[in-house]
Amino acid sequence: MRQKSAMDASQTTSAPAIAFSNIYHVCYVEFGKFVHNLHYVDYERLPIAEFSRDGGSIPHNVCGILVKKEHFPLFSSVWRSHMPAQKTRFGLTLPNRGVIIGATTVDEMFTLAQKAEEADWDSVWVGDSIFAKPRLDALVLLGALAAKTKRVKLGPACFASTPLRNALLLAYQWCSLDVLSGGRTIFVACQGQAGPGGGNFAEEFAAFHIEPASRMRRMEEAIEILRLTSSQEEVSYQGVYNEFSHITVLPRPVQRPIPIWITANPLPTMPKMGERALRRVAKYGDGWMTTLNTPQTFAQNLASLYHYAQEEGRDLGPHFEVCLYYNINVNEDREAAFQESKHFLDTYYSVDYPRPIVEVWVALGSPQQCIDRLQEFIDAGATTITLRLTGYDQQRQFERVTNEVVARLR
Repeated sequence: MRQKSAMDASQTTSAPAIAFSNIYHVCYVEFGKFVHNLHYVDYERLPIAEFSRDGGSIPHNVCGILVKKEHFPLFSSVWRSHMPAQKTRFGLTLPNRGVIIGATTVDEMFTLAQKAEEADWDSVWVGDSIFAKPRLDALVLLGALAAKTKRVKLGPACFASTPLRNALLLAYQWCSLDVLSGGRTIFVACQGQAGPGGGNFAEEFAAFHIEPASRMRRMEEAIEILRLTSSQEEVSYQGVYNEFSHITVLPRPVQRPIPIWITANPLPTMPKMGERALRRVAKYGDGWMTTLNTPQTFAQNLASLYHYAQEEGRDLGPHFEVCLYYNINVNEDREAAFQESKHFLDTYYSVDYPRPIVEVWVALGSPQQCIDRLQEFIDAGATTITLRLTGYDQQRQFERVTNEVVARLR
């Protein structure tokens, strides 16, 4: 493939065709800047003109680079290592289930949120579940945090009870939260999780008389309703589970519409389900939150997401958020960090997590070991990383993560 440069900006050439049959990424690379616009293509013959973002000739300062699917994570890492650093945003996830398991207190969470704001963290997050994994209610806690802070973004990581709550009432409550916070909210839709880590999932759905199989469509309707009611007035909606006419949510939110991210955690063992989840993000999301990834699967899923968005006719653009939900425990004794994190997570989720899961899910060890691990995800495309402190001395972990890890990644 011919790469045009500034040297031949004045030249006009016809676009030659390239023959190939494998699946490739087309990575648009603007000189001096990584253009985050990745696609899969699978054509027998594709003219270079097809690579351009506007369907015409390639701009003089952009070149298209073909990268085989299996080589993309390495390419992304190498390319980004040579590009000017782009600021990654960091969020602090408060363990609001910790008030039940003895990991934290309400006052300590308020203090950590205020310290996060003072220390230039970008956002503060709380978990959500009603009866499956009981905790201090996410909406109530976010309202309190909105009053305790002034700058940081606020959101749930993630809002697992989305399909259980009345979608119109939830939209009303969230719009009020956006007003209370001065327009600092991010809604993260989630459908809940069956199986290990999901707590009393079946019992929770039974308590609300909701069939678990309906949760995907219920979540989609909640997304549609929140976006509709936050962006427009006098709206009507006809769905499978929700219906209303001529409704205006008051007071009007500051953000119109509310930004909505969607959770998807594709498993290699369930490729069809993973594809459906990523296609949902591609169709509905302003951002993607994910967890339990390696840097390699993170990059692969991100590339798939951009491919599905292209099929939807969406250009996700530079403001689409790619958020990694992660955990961290800083301790020069890495085994001690592992053991404390395992105990924390086992108690939090009522699961006996095997070592490989904890190793994937938590940045463990010295500050440099934690930095190296998080940098891998940044290189793979993470624009926001939320960090939950998997230790019982939350204040100490916060100070170390803030000063010895996050500060060095900015």
